[in-house]
Amino acid sequence: MEGRAGAGSRRAGGGLGAAGPTSSGRAMRTPEAPWERFSAWLECVCVVTFDLELGQALELVYPSDFQLTDKEKSSICYLSFPDSHSGCLGDTQFSFRMRQCGGQRSPWHADDRHYNSMAPVALQREPAHYLGYVYFRQVKDSSVKRGYFQKGHHRTLSRRGDICSWEPSVLPQSLVLVSRLPFVRLFQSLLSLIAPEYFEKLAPCLEAVCNEIDQWPAPVPGQTLNLPVMGVVIQVRIPSRVDRPESSPLKQCAQENLLPAPVVLASVHELDLFRCFRPVLTHVQMLWELMLLGEPLVVLAPSPDMSSELVLALTSCLQPLKFCCDFRPYFTVHDSEFKELTTRTQAPPNVVLGVTNPFFIKTLQHWPHVLRIGEPKTSGDLPKQVKLKKPSRLKTLDTKPGLYTSYTAHLHRDKALLKRLLKGVQKKRPWDLQSALLRQRLLELTQSFIIPLEHYMASLMPLQQSITPWKSPPQIRPFRQDDFLRSLEHAGPQLTCILKGDWLGLYRRFFKSPHFDGWYRQRHKEMAQKLEALHLEAICEAQNIEAWMKDKSEVEVVDLVLKLREKLIRAQDHQLPVKEMTLQRAQLYIKTVIGSLPKDLQTVLCPP
Repeated sequence: MEGRAGAGSRRAGGGLGAAGPTSSGRAMRTPEAPWERFSAWLECVCVVTFDLELGQALELVYPSDFQLTDKEKSSICYLSFPDSHSGCLGDTQFSFRMRQCGGQRSPWHADDRHYNSMAPVALQREPAHYLGYVYFRQVKDSSVKRGYFQKGHHRTLSRRGDICSWEPSVLPQSLVLVSRLPFVRLFQSLLSLIAPEYFEKLAPCLEAVCNEIDQWPAPVPGQTLNLPVMGVVIQVRIPSRVDRPESSPLKQCAQENLLPAPVVLASVHELDLFRCFRPVLTHVQMLWELMLLGEPLVVLAPSPDMSSELVLALTSCLQPLKFCCDFRPYFTVHDSEFKELTTRTQAPPNVVLGVTNPFFIKTLQHWPHVLRIGEPKTSGDLPKQVKLKKPSRLKTLDTKPGLYTSYTAHLHRDKALLKRLLKGVQKKRPWDLQSALLRQRLLELTQSFIIPLEHYMASLMPLQQSITPWKSPPQIRPFRQDDFLRSLEHAGPQLTCILKGDWLGLYRRFFKSPHFDGWYRQRHKEMAQKLEALHLEAICEAQNIEAWMKDKSEVEVVDLVLKLREKLIRAQDHQLPVKEMTLQRAQLYIKTVIGSLPKDLQTVLCPP
């Protein structure tokens, strides 16, 4: 479905061109373009309406030169509305994740390496997907054919935000923030501030908010930032990969006297885990194993907010391990990837799908794991826990809540955790404390599983004393699964975790999962960069470079120059962990080596 406005590129005269771009991403702009800071947080803001004749329609994209393909427009339109089975009235917030369809990426973030090098792996920018954060409004109105509230204005904003056209329209029901940052808590808080105002004041309000976001500082990991919007200051801390996983939440900066007092968000990304997992607390550990092994899982919930929050909670329970499989917090039958993800001609893909349409029970009967949860319980008591059921019982659309799987957990259930959580419910312990307890236990479980892998991987690194300046650095030794499994007898998870069970069996299945492949590739890459950095330091600390050059041919000396330059460029690009002093020494060495060569070679290596 093609959006009707807001995505065109600006003509030379400053007007708005026709909609219908063919590539995805922001149009090329001059370096002093006004939307660089906005682009550090958001790709664009969309308004999706429901037209009684056309159905979902993309009414507005802001900034207007952000280009979406027709497929991306269609995905945003369908994913921004609950399907007809949800029956959502009033205001609802949820999120989705959709694949980018190629094309030119925003020039400001063509290279995300600087941010990603400092951010925890779970909070790095999405390289190939968009994350959508939705605020949906639907109000009962008996005067409309389908019984819902209408709004009768459609405004298109130009690049500067002024109004270019005005025409009748219906139902601008969803405000959507599109980003590549997984800051679900921050963006939901932002939507709760701006969406109600937008639905009352329309385009001028949105223009003002986007201009305010364009004044925000960039999200730098490790920094506490004050983000003003609509008379409120949101204070957040962007997590850093050097943070301790169990570090305390954000504390308000005492040295700043901000008026108005800031709204402090304890986290930009963490959900209320206890609330998300309340119907499945007795199975959290089994679900953790399914996530660890990258198993296909369908989450069928009554509404998109419940499905999206539970999927995000599931994918976050492996932290600090990065979730390397695909996941869709909210997925519909209209999605462009519906056939690809639901085909029966091959094994189910490694993906976690959040859905609300019972049709998926029939469509995905061949999937090995289906979790269906019922309507939420409003009281403070623990809701009835879903039961384990055999997949063969998934036969009708009115299937009862349950975890339908033949999987047998490798580890024994953590009864002490369940007892503490249940006691917390009885004593009416605040949910944020319950969530902190649950998050801490899942973190400890993941760390107990990963630490033996990290120790074994570290043992494959060559010794620093074997790195010499004038020879290629030694290679990282290969990962041998049998050697690792043998090491568990004296250095396994039993050293840090009291849970008993078949740890060996769990590791063997983990080796076949996308998460082992993702973890190993990342660690091997980091170790290779460390090895290269140590080699560069060894070269720069060598005292006899002139002596080395005496018996070397010009070809060998030129080869040294080229290799040093390549390492220097990679180091300056933040791909190698080296000190500034090492970079300065490397530059001096390059200059010294080039100075020893004949003039003609100097000219080639250092052209005027």
